[in-house]
Amino acid sequence: MPSPQQARAQASAITSAKAGQEPEPSPTAQLRALFDRPRLSPGQRRIAQYLIEHITEAAFLSITDLADRVGVSQPSVTRFASAVGFSGYPALREKLQSITLGTRSGAGAGPAEEFRGNELQAAVDAEIENLENLRRDLADTDRVIEVGRALSASTPLTVLGLRISVSLAEYFAYAARRIHPDVRLVTLGGSVAYDALLQSREAGGTWVLAFSMPRHAQETLTAVRVARSAGLKVALITDLALGPLVDEADVTFATGTGSRLVFDSYAAPGVMCAALLQAMTDADPERTQARLEGYEQVADEHHFFLRD
Repeated sequence: MPSPQQARAQASAITSAKAGQEPEPSPTAQLRALFDRPRLSPGQRRIAQYLIEHITEAAFLSITDLADRVGVSQPSVTRFASAVGFSGYPALREKLQSITLGTRSGAGAGPAEEFRGNELQAAVDAEIENLENLRRDLADTDRVIEVGRALSASTPLTVLGLRISVSLAEYFAYAARRIHPDVRLVTLGGSVAYDALLQSREAGGTWVLAFSMPRHAQETLTAVRVARSAGLKVALITDLALGPLVDEADVTFATGTGSRLVFDSYAAPGVMCAALLQAMTDADPERTQARLEGYEQVADEHHFFLRD
């Protein structure tokens, strides 16, 4: 009898078939597309990132309030609006309002009309919204399938996560080792990361999966640049839609993080990890089944797990 993981690997393969009407992209996806301009200045990128992270509130801010929130001048906001294709800030704000109001209109009552409960319940509500946005982003599975195939084919496969991002990297690496023959986990920065990345490339690796959650570490950016300079491609899971880390990555999966409590929560990044792992299992189903069967035999022999 197959283990639950084996059964799930057999039964839950990702398909790129498009059934029915395409759902509307999430607000964050719409804004990423709207602001994806290579010539934005660092200040303009800060404005874009603020709007993406605070779309519901920012869509109704005056130009003065937005400038104050971001820490830039009002003329900088006007220049940003022009840089992303609008006649001025009023036209940009109208577009932002149409995006956020369009999303609300399909979801029933707006936040002001909902019972938000206590702070812990509000934190859960925020994570539900992150997951709903991720669900919209995953309507098109082609990019996940493509990256999953690339990660599966990279031997070795390096997984990088520093500081607060270590936990996500460890989860991914732990699971990936069940279906991939050589997964190398890097959780220390500096020269240790450099050595691991260079050795991975010399051993024939082609891809690095990197994690960067807030607060984003400078050493993560440096490690990603080292990976790229060594000839490795980088897939990035982060909450960022713009910025130097995204610029350095070959492909980015931007997912929201829960920020209502003292420490962030990672429901959406966790699901994104599971989606990429699923795509890796789909990429080489015979290897997946052989490795899972081998692992189950060892686990039974050595009594790794309790009998439920």
